[in-house]
Amino acid sequence: MKLTESTIDLQQLNALALAYMGDSILDTYVRYRLIASGKVRPQQLHKKATSYVSAKAQAEVINCLLATDFLSEEEVAVVMRGRNAKPGNIRRSTDLQTYRLSTAFEALIGYLYLLNRYERLDEVIARTFAILEKEEGSETNE
Repeated sequence: MKLTESTIDLQQLNALALAYMGDSILDTYVRYRLIASGKVRPQQLHKKATSYVSAKAQAEVINCLLATDFLSEEEVAVVMRGRNAKPGNIRRSTDLQTYRLSTAFEALIGYLYLLNRYERLDEVIARTFAILEKEEGSETNE
């Protein structure tokens, strides 16, 4: 939901601002998915949500998306802008490369959302869930 129209050129928006928005949008999709799946206990929700929104998970997703022809040239350009952005600070639990890749993924999500490309955003998020849940299933089978 947007209450006002943007007064800036969203195509030129700073990659870290895109990532800031993308982080929030991804979090909303993940929360909805978890609650819709029947998970309602706060501790359970938080633990499961972390497996989707961690820098490591996001870096893994963007690497998978880049390894295929899933993203358009425009989307790849946004991802590269996000990856090359200079973060102010990085969590100690994450290395710089992983952090930059997760920022790239969040920038893509923010970009699609801010440009009202909701159908494409849904496709990217659906692919994200497929990637992460497939890996989760393979971990439990080991």
